[in-house]
Amino acid sequence: MKIEIKKSQKPVKYDDALAFMEKRLLDISQKNSSDLIWILEHEETYTAGTSFKENEILDKSIKMIKTNRGGKITYHGPGQLICYFVIDLKKRKKDIRKFISLIEKTIIETLKSFNIDTYSDRDNIGIWYNNNLQIKKVAAIGVRVSKWIAYHGFSINIKNDLQKYKAIVPCGIRDKGVTSLKEIKNQNYKDLSERLIKNFMINLKI
Repeated sequence: MKIEIKKSQKPVKYDDALAFMEKRLLDISQKNSSDLIWILEHEETYTAGTSFKENEILDKSIKMIKTNRGGKITYHGPGQLICYFVIDLKKRKKDIRKFISLIEKTIIETLKSFNIDTYSDRDNIGIWYNNNLQIKKVAAIGVRVSKWIAYHGFSINIKNDLQKYKAIVPCGIRDKGVTSLKEIKNQNYKDLSERLIKNFMINLKI
């Protein structure tokens, strides 16, 4: 199954990224294009998914974009790796939960290759790190499925400004924190995207 790998060198506006994914979704549904994995960074923005609640904004001065992905409110900005995809599940198994598990497995395996142990939580979607003092989220997942085509994706905090999360209740979870790879272990993450893509392709069995 053919899949395009796209990497953007400059930060991408959220609205532009969403428009690109929705165009690819249409093209795939009409069998005019291949599946996509897209690595990028966003310009600074807050986005809210379909289950977002207004009381999850703590700083009413922030600008927020409402979007059609699953999940609640989160922050995107420089220093955070975004992996978007547009993938036809009809070519694989029509199982959304299994696809989410595949994403979780991909992130966990990739971070393990940097000697960072993380885990998923069925009750709180995302990838979590426990430093024995507090459980903190290091990667957020938000997916939408239309006509069995999955799109949107996930983000991994590498060295982004964690103070930005204080303006919101990240992902609607009040009793856990947010961290970054640099906060967990100060090392070189230069080839993170390459390892991530490799693991994603293996798990997709491409």
